[in-house]
Amino acid sequence: TLTIICLVVYPILYGIYISFFDTNLVNKWNFVGLRYYAQALTDASFLHSLMKTMIFTVTVVCGHFVLGFIFASILNTDIKYRTLFRGILILPWLFPDVVIAYLFKWILNTQGGILNELLMHFSIISEPVGWLSTSATAFPCVILVSMWKGYPLVMVQILAGIQTISHDLYEAAEIDGANSIQKFFKLTVPLLKPTTFFLTITGIISSFKVFGYTNVMTGGGPGSSTYTLVYYIYTSAFKYYKMGYASAIAVILFVMLLIVTIIQWVHN
Repeated sequence: TLTIICLVVYPILYGIYISFFDTNLVNKWNFVGLRYYAQALTDASFLHSLMKTMIFTVTVVCGHFVLGFIFASILNTDIKYRTLFRGILILPWLFPDVVIAYLFKWILNTQGGILNELLMHFSIISEPVGWLSTSATAFPCVILVSMWKGYPLVMVQILAGIQTISHDLYEAAEIDGANSIQKFFKLTVPLLKPTTFFLTITGIISSFKVFGYTNVMTGGGPGSSTYTLVYYIYTSAFKYYKMGYASAIAVILFVMLLIVTIIQWVHN
């Protein structure tokens, strides 16, 4: 209990306290009340980062499910070297986010990056593409990397869920004339609803907290094209030293994630 209070409760309460002050955390403590909360709701930069985060979250969570269902369905069949493929497909999940971010930053590098070298070798492009330095491609690249990193968890959970479904149900569906697509949407998906709901909630919470990929791969740029909410909190606090304002945004994020968590708790 003491550990939870020291490591969880106290930081949350202290962050809420700071959000009411214009402070440098040392010798400047000017009480501003709810001003920073009102400012955040009308701040174009905050709203932009919130929109980017929502786009990131929806796209990544959907991508995790698409890849997770595809690979789980494949691994559920009696294919040769299934154990080997399962080990290979789960590899991205084993590496820390920062390692993955640096790896893909190197792969997508404009000069000497593997992707550009391969595309030019096969004459698909004539000159290097600035994947992470162009607004049109930087954010999609961050999204795709996050999808690749996170799909193994969904794949494992979905595979475990599929394997708990009785084969008798599928055989009965076949007798009734159901094809593979009908069995998937009428049988597999409904029976996996508890699992998919849990994965959706945890995926939303995880995606809303994304920071490592944008910090390492793009630094929020080019411009503000990859500014996510947590990265905006980080720059507000440690680049512009707006500790109170950054704390207010963090509290808003905390409330949003708390609502999502309560939804999961009520559902269960």
